[in-house]
Amino acid sequence: MMISVRALVLLGLCQVGRRSLASGPELRDPPKRIAVVGAGIGGTATAYFLRQEFGSSVKIDVFEPGTVGGRLATQNIGGYEYETGGSLIHPLNLHMKHFLDKLGLSQRTNLPGKMAIFDGKEIVFEESDWFVVNFLRMLWHYGFNFLRMQMWVESVLDKFMRIYQYQQYGYSFTSVEKLLHAMGGDSFLTLANQTLEEAMLEEGFSQNFLNDVVAPITRVNYGQSVRISGFAGAVALAGADSGLWAVDGGNKKVCSGLLYHSKAELIQARVTTISVKQRQSKAGTTASLYEVNYVGDSGNAHSLYDIVFVATPLHQGKSDLAFPGFSPPIPSHFPGRYHQIVTTLVHGRLNMSYLGISENPDAFTASDVLTTDAKGSVINSLSSIDPVIIPPGYSSPPASADSVWKVFSSQPLSQEQLQGMFLSWDSTAEVKWLAYPHYSAPRRAAPPFILHDRLYYLSPVEWAASAMEMSAISARNLALLAHHRWHSLPGRVDQEDLHTRLRGEL
Repeated sequence: MMISVRALVLLGLCQVGRRSLASGPELRDPPKRIAVVGAGIGGTATAYFLRQEFGSSVKIDVFEPGTVGGRLATQNIGGYEYETGGSLIHPLNLHMKHFLDKLGLSQRTNLPGKMAIFDGKEIVFEESDWFVVNFLRMLWHYGFNFLRMQMWVESVLDKFMRIYQYQQYGYSFTSVEKLLHAMGGDSFLTLANQTLEEAMLEEGFSQNFLNDVVAPITRVNYGQSVRISGFAGAVALAGADSGLWAVDGGNKKVCSGLLYHSKAELIQARVTTISVKQRQSKAGTTASLYEVNYVGDSGNAHSLYDIVFVATPLHQGKSDLAFPGFSPPIPSHFPGRYHQIVTTLVHGRLNMSYLGISENPDAFTASDVLTTDAKGSVINSLSSIDPVIIPPGYSSPPASADSVWKVFSSQPLSQEQLQGMFLSWDSTAEVKWLAYPHYSAPRRAAPPFILHDRLYYLSPVEWAASAMEMSAISARNLALLAHHRWHSLPGRVDQEDLHTRLRGEL
């Protein structure tokens, strides 16, 4: 009997707490203290999964100098909060859905909206209220490319879903490459090492379709062109699926909820160095511990830990964390750079002539304007957005009325540029992010998950693709990996035989 990947995933997720297909060996005592550096979605998910893996007795400290949530953040405009960081979650993001259920949070009401594509001079495509009209327009311009793209992304997602099976049954991986291979075999590694453009042209998609439809999607999701790596590009295209959702009250509430649920202690301090220290126990044995040095409002301090997780990117502009005394040395900054994106929120009235609309501006009803990769393009996208808490009786204002617009751009917008986009405005807010890696192909080798014996690094997975769910997957993987290595369970590490074993049992 054939069983689909998703059926196996759901079967596995229903078997809560089941860790293996056979009884496990006797485990050693759990660690006494664990540190997590960073309280974004990755760090707080790590604390949550560590509590599951190591039990109630371990003390977990989470270090964060800023606001809990990291790149999940909101901004107040006109008395309402709006998302400025990670905004949308895919319906197949099972970890994020699990977090919502576990934390008692709910999905935000998804108000309807339409999309348009802007080539820097005029609107070249605008969605209709009618599905048939949209389908015929796409068919006229691009043949069956759009349907084929949905099928191609679906095939990638089917393989991607395998990671939930592996994690439910306690499997973990020591590198990004091995994790990708477990999900999609050689095809995922190939996809990660060619551009999205190369991958889709090989599949028979037209260059015109890539320029007009695919590039606007990669620009709004990653601020980059179709020359990003194919795997990251496939994740970006999945972000254009239907059924996307967000958390009522703001996505950052997941982070604070995970932190609370993990029973970890939040230490509001900046970690400066992590070093390894040898300490003698009362029994006369020598133990290797990690000294975490940090600075907070009370000054400098340090603490010793059995295991440490670094949940902040070790790249230029993202961290100044140092690792003195390690051999071989651990770099403070790994090669590669993070891509800057500037989020500008504007409460004002859009200038329709900026979009090349000169007649009847009330007829333009799109809420999301994506842009092609035109030379000299100033913005990546322009979207009319709703607050993170939808008030009773609220409805999205029409594009021609005053509303809150979110503008993505690679550089800050000047007053002259704002004046060109908007007829008037009463408030603006600007947030600069080093939001995600700069993706290229062949893909830059990801940094290691294991920096030292019991020193783990969460962010390498972002060099495959950056998303809330990717951080949650990495958190689950490293919590499992730390557990298995602490308890000497090598049969749970870097194994890819799960499908064979499941078929045998079922």
